[in-house]
Amino acid sequence: MSEENVPVPGQHADEPHRGGMAQRLNWLRAGVLGANDGIVSVAAIVVGVAGATTGIDAIVVAGLAALVGGAVSMALGEYVSVSSQRDSERALIAKETEELATMPEEEFEELAGLYRAKGLSEKTAYLVATELTEHDALRAHLSAELDIDPDDVVSPWHAALASALSFFVGGALPMLTILLPAAYRIPITFAAVIVALGLTGYAAAAIGGSPRWRAALRVVIGGAIALAATFIIGRIFHTSGV
Repeated sequence: MSEENVPVPGQHADEPHRGGMAQRLNWLRAGVLGANDGIVSVAAIVVGVAGATTGIDAIVVAGLAALVGGAVSMALGEYVSVSSQRDSERALIAKETEELATMPEEEFEELAGLYRAKGLSEKTAYLVATELTEHDALRAHLSAELDIDPDDVVSPWHAALASALSFFVGGALPMLTILLPAAYRIPITFAAVIVALGLTGYAAAAIGGSPRWRAALRVVIGGAIALAATFIIGRIFHTSGV
């Protein structure tokens, strides 16, 4: 059994302390947010166009453009953002590695001082610093000083892929419902989007550990406002003949 799969004594089942948590949470966060953005963005555009015209060709073209463009944009944005985070973490790891190699005594005193600052007695702080340094000095310093796990540096490719795929999946829902007959497409799209947003809002809150129904309600209200606004704009253009 690998070290990252060894259970920690006293660890609760719902509180994993190791095993790539930053990677998984980053992937899940990108996925949920991507799906939410896909639902709202594509739905707002197709509903707006459907408010202006019943011509299905214009609605489909606008929806597909929003779907593909949004997925690419989400992937690029997530990749750039997470790449910056990864580069910062790698730079900090390299800096700490160099300091441990060139000034080990100063680094040891710093580590012991960090534990004293957390409330340990001087004797206990030195004992903890000694044992952790003997076990894995770099990991001990990264954890205590920078809250970094060297085996858990986030992947920009994972985040970008999750964001793009989830945006595409989320955006596919309003694309499908807007293809219904003209009499049903807008109300059914509204209903489907509201339900889907409630689910993504609930999931995002569950991942982050925040109140779930409150988060779901916020997302639903925001999405409903976006759809209503674009539909009204579409109707204005329709009635004005523009």
